[in-house]
Amino acid sequence: MTTALTTTSTATPALTQLDRCDRCSAAAKVRALLPTDGELLFCGHHARMHLPRLREIGATLSSGP
Repeated sequence: MTTALTTTSTATPALTQLDRCDRCSAAAKVRALLPTDGELLFCGHHARMHLPRLREIGATLSSGP
């Protein structure tokens, strides 16, 4: 008996001008995908501020277009 594993990939959409920072409502420059399947959007300033903690928890970061 063999067991096959399948994985599905979901692409994250590119950031647009309508996407806003979750901290200050400035234009979002970074999307942080959290290990718990959540997502946070940050402007450049807040992304830099929270980067150490985001890395610590294993978030996947992607920049705007």
